[in-house]
Formats: sequence, structure tokens, C-alpha cells
Amino acid sequence: MKSIKVLGSGCRNCETTTKLIRIAAEQAGVEVELEKVTDLVQIMSYGVISTPGVVVDGKLVHVGGLPSPNQVRQWVSE
Repeated sequence: MKSIKVLGSGCRNCETTTKLIRIAAEQAGVEVELEKVTDLVQIMSYGVISTPGVVVDGKLVHVGGLPSPNQVRQWVSE
């Protein structure tokens, strides 16, 4: 099971990123543990200043703006 964290305050881009990840995981038939992190101290501990940030299995893979659908599919299928 993949562990994916969406780092952000809950803005529209953060919510959309979370939805994109859920949809991509469902379509790929991959089980993911999806966590939304809103605590600023935790977010900054990853070095993220611009949200949303995405962490997959402990590795920061995206910062700022909406990820492309291809990026999201790659995260859940790796």
C-alpha cells in the first residue's frame, strides 16, 4: 500500500489534488493511504513553502499548483 500525503491548508488546489489522487488510485486498482496534512509546522518540515505539496512514501514529489493527471497516475502506479 502506498502512503501519500497532501500538504496544504485546505485550499481549492489542495482539495483538487486529493481528489485527483483518489480517482487515479481507483482507476489503477491501487490501494493508497491518503492523508491530508494541514499543520504548517509539519508542512514546512518538508521544505514546502508553496502548496499543495505531495509526499509519496516519504519522498516529496510535488510542490505548488495542481499536478498533471499524468503525474498523479505515475505516483500511484510506481
